[in-house]
Amino acid sequence: MKNPSSIMRQSSLTKLGSMINTAVNKRSGNGDIQWCFSQVKGTLEDDVTEADIISCVEFNHDGDLLATGDKGGRVVIFQRDPISKNSIPRRGEYNVYSTFQSHEPEFDYLKSLEIEEKINKIRWLKRKNPAHFLLSTNDKTIKLWKVSERDKRVEGYNTKEENGSIRDPACITALRVPTIKPMELMVEASPRRIFANAHTYHINSISVNSDQETYLSADDLRINLWHLEITDQSFNIVDIKPTNMEELTEVITAAEFHPVECNLLVYSSSKGTIRLCDMRAAALCDRHSKLFEEPEDPTNRSFFSEIISSISDVKLSNSGRYMISRDYLSVKVWDLHMETKPIECYHVHDYLRSKLCSLYENDCIFDKFECCWSGNDSAIMTGSYNNFFRVFDRSTKRDLTLEAARDIAKPKTLLKPRKVCTGGKRKKDEISVDCLDFNKKILHTAWHPSENVVAVAATNNLFLFQDKL
Repeated sequence: MKNPSSIMRQSSLTKLGSMINTAVNKRSGNGDIQWCFSQVKGTLEDDVTEADIISCVEFNHDGDLLATGDKGGRVVIFQRDPISKNSIPRRGEYNVYSTFQSHEPEFDYLKSLEIEEKINKIRWLKRKNPAHFLLSTNDKTIKLWKVSERDKRVEGYNTKEENGSIRDPACITALRVPTIKPMELMVEASPRRIFANAHTYHINSISVNSDQETYLSADDLRINLWHLEITDQSFNIVDIKPTNMEELTEVITAAEFHPVECNLLVYSSSKGTIRLCDMRAAALCDRHSKLFEEPEDPTNRSFFSEIISSISDVKLSNSGRYMISRDYLSVKVWDLHMETKPIECYHVHDYLRSKLCSLYENDCIFDKFECCWSGNDSAIMTGSYNNFFRVFDRSTKRDLTLEAARDIAKPKTLLKPRKVCTGGKRKKDEISVDCLDFNKKILHTAWHPSENVVAVAATNNLFLFQDKL
């Protein structure tokens, strides 16, 4: 028979262990996390214009800055509020830091094509000095922007007046030493490089290499490698264009560099495959090192199979060991060491499977949803319709459906998990699949690199949510 004192000791250890596990789970952003509203940026829906619709969202590497691009070619940068960052508990609040026009509408006279100003992607470079650098791209042109602060000005020049006009040398009778005076803080955004004329088709991806010296840009059929210092030439590292365009069977949908290994990159295709390429093997990566593909279940085969299996986004985990791919109905987690099938599969909105016909007719079936990792790779986030977004916890396998809506726009308001009713009697808190608004869609999301703060783009509004500590 066991000693009663040892049983009590074991029981108390078990309780202590479960308390520690719960605390770790809450800290790491696992299933026990409760999300609450933090902020919303943007005009009310009555004032929406096409140009205001947000087309990309991206945190920088320390999460202090958050950039959005829109269909009007503008980039808006938000900065973490210092008080919210240092308060206990921390708050995820951001203020407008800088706004600038990144791209203008253009016209290709050779092809008689209008080039939209819409920002397709923004990627931050790691910070090396007081200034910040980011890449932004529309369909054809990539720009490198420098964002810097100025809070001092120089006064008392010898050779020119304060307004900048040159003084008459004959009037200069005394030597003046210029002095530096404080001024109101100005944030300046200036284009440092313009990388153009390298893509025949629309650019869908840019990705900065871990060496912070090169980056890739991908369009439907080619991936180019650029050096950040060289604007007039790039190297074509992937080319899937067939000799006869009538034989075209797939296009590139997304591409990304490995976060640690500077020689590795992945790209996804409209056929539902992901290829891993090693630039050490050959200058032209026309032969992939690994091919990640899940064989299709013949029983689920339908007219829409090819469309819904197309991968709209691929993201490597922060550790570099895993990657996620988003197709129309699901998010899959792949281990880079296993090509045959994904190790995890999460259904985003499987209740739409019966609605594919109407989604095809209204073109929603071609929507390109993005996905993202949490900072510690323990959770995944992606968007859906009706301004819903989904958070999947990898360790507990729990999932949440949350809504980005202005009616909860009060700080620290807890987000109630939403449920979609697919048939039969609808419960009080559920919404019928027939009542979903397919014009309200969350295509772009971003997760803070080290905290449970997420940014969600809902049409022209940017919602910020954080965990309730």
